[in-house]
Amino acid sequence: MPFETNVFINCPFDNDFKKILHPMLFTIIYHGLKPRIATERIDSGEQRISKIIELIKESKYSIHDLSRLKATTVGEIFRLNMPYELGIDAGCRHFGRGKLASKQYLVTSSEHYEYQKALSDIAGTDIAVHNNDALQTVRVIRRWIENMIGGEDGSQAIWAAYEDFNASMFDEMTNRGFDSDEIENVQTAKLINLMGAFITNRKLQKLGLR
Repeated sequence: MPFETNVFINCPFDNDFKKILHPMLFTIIYHGLKPRIATERIDSGEQRISKIIELIKESKYSIHDLSRLKATTVGEIFRLNMPYELGIDAGCRHFGRGKLASKQYLVTSSEHYEYQKALSDIAGTDIAVHNNDALQTVRVIRRWIENMIGGEDGSQAIWAAYEDFNASMFDEMTNRGFDSDEIENVQTAKLINLMGAFITNRKLQKLGLR
């Protein structure tokens, strides 16, 4: 998969974050880019940090979401994986040579300034805030991608396509015998492939080629 079109995604993997992750994936694919994420392959024998470093090195672009830095219950430990991976990516860009020096990344969060309490070193960095809202996620990701490589369609068009995809995927998987739990928890690699096929078909239909 080409370095120039890969987008590494560093984010939480809990169920609540799916409402942000899924439109994020869809918006990336809509613009002809390829999401790369740790859950794209499952191999119990593969060391997680080695896989993450590999994905970062293979990706010109990255999105680092810092929405889960804060503990939510008494006794819960702060989540440090996301800032740790952001640090690896920043170091790769700063110290890397050749194509690695061209890396670009976006930092996202659910709230303004909340991340600074845990990671004050990035104060002053432009942070895209999605407010835990799916449509707002499409807006901030689309704006970032447009700034780098351009784009023809606005966020409302992408959101409409995303809603159509969800309905289409539900109908297709239901007809193939998947239950609601399997549909809701479809593996990341399969979801990415389904999104890619849907977007390709939709664009071909618009061109009158299908």
